[in-house]
Parts: sequence; structure tokens; C-alpha cells
Amino acid sequence: MAWQVDKSHSHINFTARHMMISKVRGEFTDYDIDVNFDENNLTATTVDVAIKTDSVSTRDAQRDTHLKSPDFFNAEQFPVMTFKSKRVVQDGPNRGKLIGDLTIRDVTHEVTLDVEYSGIAKTPWGGSSAGFAARTTINRKDWQLNWNVALETGGWLVSDQINIEIELELAQVAEPVAEAVA
Repeated sequence: MAWQVDKSHSHINFTARHMMISKVRGEFTDYDIDVNFDENNLTATTVDVAIKTDSVSTRDAQRDTHLKSPDFFNAEQFPVMTFKSKRVVQDGPNRGKLIGDLTIRDVTHEVTLDVEYSGIAKTPWGGSSAGFAARTTINRKDWQLNWNVALETGGWLVSDQINIEIELELAQVAEPVAEAVA
């Protein structure tokens, strides 16, 4: 069976510190994820992600416009950021590390996501769904996202450390049955 991302139950979120005292939460709303999920061998799973940078949303139009500008994602010049998995290391029956290359603004660095596999559940409609949660922290400056403002009280307007959290639900898709050739 093949699997596809159920976007109505999946989210790509991030958190950054604002003025060193609070957190700003955001998400990307337009993305494509190609998952080759092998439920019998989790380490054989592969993931390719393409996120449209102009789909960033923090629920503040002015901040979103700034994030899309050359100060941050430069969405006009770099419309897509990508993640391409390289390997999966299983830490236990439902835990592992997804290691791959994250490219933002044509700068690529390897990142490791801590992944929790929630298992497979039968849906009320006769199908199956699989759930995953992934987390990592990156330093945005590694991808040349350097803009910042020093605060009068010390510290910075935007934290360097960005927490990324992904909730992913896959829905099982029946593969077409090949017709017999006479």
C-alpha cells in the first residue's frame, strides 16, 4: 500500500523568542511532502519536503511580510525551502532520528529531527492512518537568516534558535490493481 500526507491533519510549525521574553509561533501552510513509509522497516522510510516560503503565517500580516522579505526568507528569490532525508536511525520501537539536508535560501545543512511514531490506526471509513511527530532546533544564522535588532535592555529582538515541530498524518492509499494482459 502507498501512503499520502493528510494535510488537514498535518502541520509544519516553528517557534522563535521575541524580545527574549515571549514566543512567536508560526506555520507554513503550503507544502508538499513525499513520504515513502515502510511500516515493516521504519529505517527504510524516506521523506522529501518542499515548503513554499511565502506561505509563512504568524497571524500578523506585518511580521509575515517581513519574514517573506530579503531580511529573512526572501520568498521572491527563494520561493521554496526543502528537506531531503538521508537516513533514519531507530532508537526504539516508536522513536527515531530522521537525518537529512535542510535547504533555505540555497544554503544546505544537515539536520536531525527527533521523531515519534504514533503507530497505525484504522479509520472509521475503512482505511488506515499513520501518525508522526518530529522536532528539532536550528540556528537560523546557519542559513544566513541574520537580520536582528539589539534591545536597549540587552539581548536581541529575534532569537537565533528556532524550534521546529511537525505533526504528520499519513493516509493509506490503495494501489491500482494491474489488469491481466491476455
